[in-house]
Amino acid sequence: MEYATDRRVFSPNDIDLRFSPLRGSIQVETYVLGAFNPGLARLPNGNLLIIVRVAEALQQPIVGEQIHAIRWDDTRGYVLDSYPLAGVNAADPRKFQVLGHPYKVMALTSLSWLLPVELTPDGTEVVRVHYDKIIAPERSYQEYGVEDARITQIGDTYYMTTCSVGSERHCTTLYTSTDGLNYRLQGIILDHQNKDMVFFEGKIGGRFYALTRPLGDLYFAARPDSEFYPGPSINLATSPDGLHWKPVDEPLIRARRGSASTLKIGGGTQPILTDQGWLLLYHGVELRGLVGIYRTFWALLDAADPRRILRWEDQKPILEANPVITEPVKDQLYLTDVVFTTGILDAGDHYIVASGEADLVCRITHLPKTVFATP
Repeated sequence: MEYATDRRVFSPNDIDLRFSPLRGSIQVETYVLGAFNPGLARLPNGNLLIIVRVAEALQQPIVGEQIHAIRWDDTRGYVLDSYPLAGVNAADPRKFQVLGHPYKVMALTSLSWLLPVELTPDGTEVVRVHYDKIIAPERSYQEYGVEDARITQIGDTYYMTTCSVGSERHCTTLYTSTDGLNYRLQGIILDHQNKDMVFFEGKIGGRFYALTRPLGDLYFAARPDSEFYPGPSINLATSPDGLHWKPVDEPLIRARRGSASTLKIGGGTQPILTDQGWLLLYHGVELRGLVGIYRTFWALLDAADPRRILRWEDQKPILEANPVITEPVKDQLYLTDVVFTTGILDAGDHYIVASGEADLVCRITHLPKTVFATP
C-alpha cells in the first residue's frame, strides 16, 4: 500500500557522535551502523518523541587476525574485546558467532544506546535531538547495549520496555518517566530472552497487560494437521504493578500456515483501545535470505478480554519495506526488505506509526483509519 505521508524522519547522518556515550573511553573510530526501531510517544507539549536505537559500530572491527566487539564494563567504561578471526562466523553483518562453545554464543559488531528525538506534532520534522537525555548501559546485564524501545503512556506515567543485552542474560528491562523525556531504569521485568514486550495503552480490570515474545533455539513440532508452525509466538502477560508479570497460559498469535509470516512473528506497536477493541500492529517474517523479509500486519483484540482475537490480518501486510525511504542513504544499506514497526499514536482520522526501515533509518507513516475498517 502507498500512503500520502510515508517518509524517513531520522537517519545515521543526523547523529553527532561527539555526544556518543562511547567517547569517554574508546578512542578508535566508530560510525552509526543504524538509527532505527524508534519507540513513539506524545509529549505534554504536544510534540512527538521517538527514542531511537543507535547502533554504533567500529570502523575497523577486524585488525590483522583479530575481530573486535564493543562492551561496557561497570568499572572501566567501554572496552574492546578481541577474538581470533579463525574462531568466529561473521556471516551476519550485525553480529558474529564465537565458535568452540557447547552453546550458540554471539558477539555484536556494534553497541546500541538510545537517543530521544523530539518531532513536530505530525511526526514529520525534527524539533530537537536530546543528546542530554541519552539512555546508555548502566548495569552489567546491559554490557552489549540497550535496544528497541517501546513506549506506552498509561495515565501520567510513560512505561518504556527495552531489550538489555549481556553475557549474564538477554532480558527485558523497564524504564519509567513522568514527562516522557527523563527515564529511570526500574530493572529487569522478564528474566529470559524476550525481544518484543510492549505494554497495552491502558489497564484491563485494574491490571497491566503486555504482549511478550519469548525466544529460543529449540521448538517442538506441532501436530501434523496443525494450522500453526512451531516457533516464536506473540503471547500475553498480566501484572498488578507493571513489574511482576504472569504469562497467560494460552498463546495469542502464532505463525499460521499459508500466511506470509512463516519464519517468526513479534509484537510491534503498543496495543491501543479503539471503538472495535485493542488494535495492535506486529511484524511477520517470511523465510528468505539470511535475515528474512519483515512486514507489518495487524490484529484486533476484544476490549474486555484480549485473549479473544476479533480480527487477524496476516495475509496482506499494511506496511512493507520501501526503497524510496532509504534511497538517499542507500550506500549505507546492509539489509533490505525489512520494516519493523514499533509505535503508534491516534491523530484523529489517521494513526501516526513509527518504524525502523532496513535496520538503518526511522520511518514515519500516517495510516488512514479506513485501513482498519471492519468489512
